[in-house]
Amino acid sequence: MAKHAQVIIVGGGPVGVGLAVDLAMRGISSILVERRVGMHNIPRGQNLTQRTLERFYFWGCVDELRAQRLLPPEVPAAGVTAYQHLMSDHWHVFAGREAVGQYYFQKNDRMPQYLLEGVLRRKMDTLPLVEQRFGWAARNIEQDSNGVRVTVENEAGDRSTQVLEADYVVGCDGGHSLVREQAGIKRGGSDFDQVMVLAVFRSREFSDGLNKRYQLLSTYRVLDPALNGYWEFFGRIDPEEGFFFHAPVPASTTRDNFDFAALVHKVAGFKFKCEFDHVGFWDLKVAVAEEYRKGRVFIAGDAAHSHPPYGGFGLNNGLEDIANLGWKLAARLKGHGGEALLDSDRKSTRLNSSHIPLSRMPSSA
Repeated sequence: MAKHAQVIIVGGGPVGVGLAVDLAMRGISSILVERRVGMHNIPRGQNLTQRTLERFYFWGCVDELRAQRLLPPEVPAAGVTAYQHLMSDHWHVFAGREAVGQYYFQKNDRMPQYLLEGVLRRKMDTLPLVEQRFGWAARNIEQDSNGVRVTVENEAGDRSTQVLEADYVVGCDGGHSLVREQAGIKRGGSDFDQVMVLAVFRSREFSDGLNKRYQLLSTYRVLDPALNGYWEFFGRIDPEEGFFFHAPVPASTTRDNFDFAALVHKVAGFKFKCEFDHVGFWDLKVAVAEEYRKGRVFIAGDAAHSHPPYGGFGLNNGLEDIANLGWKLAARLKGHGGEALLDSDRKSTRLNSSHIPLSRMPSSA
């Protein structure tokens, strides 16, 4: 017999788990399907906006979230921009999101995404209306006038399959969304044909070198005319030794054929000992779905819009997606909202990213 809930959520990152939490607190049952059992330990999505902290306030876990912060509370989301390297004579410190804090109910904050995910998962554990299927992957999505059916496979176990049924399904399953693809939702955007590196490393020598020159800040970035608008920058993970680093690299770059230590030394402007915990690559592109709804199928987060991983915009926008969608689904399922309400999520605002110079893309990572 098929398992039934009111909503099936495919994807258990912060957007999917956030939607499960939001729906449960509105009295709506869901089944969350996520192939990962654990969480990524890459410090992406660090900058959390004031609106995001408001969501956590209403979910009843904002204090727990703030307690996860690794940087001292007085360290702002501000950063320094220098010319050619961080030891240059030409640099300035720019304001962070704290500059507009007085206009919001909650202050912004900063921490690696995996810490935020941990808070959301623990909140979800307290909500009996959420059935969690970690280690399961969605394989097929079907819909008709009566509901949706999602075939899932137990990847972490015996590879058994099961059919889940619901009134609606929401794809929170990332840029390569199976839900979006099987719903036939198209997306477009711009590919800048540039490979970027994300390196995570530890170095007390680098931290000490920065502290001798600058106050303790969140990000340190470098602009160089030779990069044609692309930037190189470091972000702090903790106040002692943890950093991440973004920079453009040649298309042929691999983990084994490139001297990443030499690159970070060049951008820093001095040499230091460092240990790399992660080296990965991503393609600089922007993509937006043409619609966010197809019948009983919805998409949210990176499934709907993919961003460069700067400023935490993908994470924050994704949480705004589900904050907007959650109350609408609850209203429809409880009978006091109509199809026109859900249709307000159908069309996206198409982003023509070719009109956004890279040098003007927000850079607070």
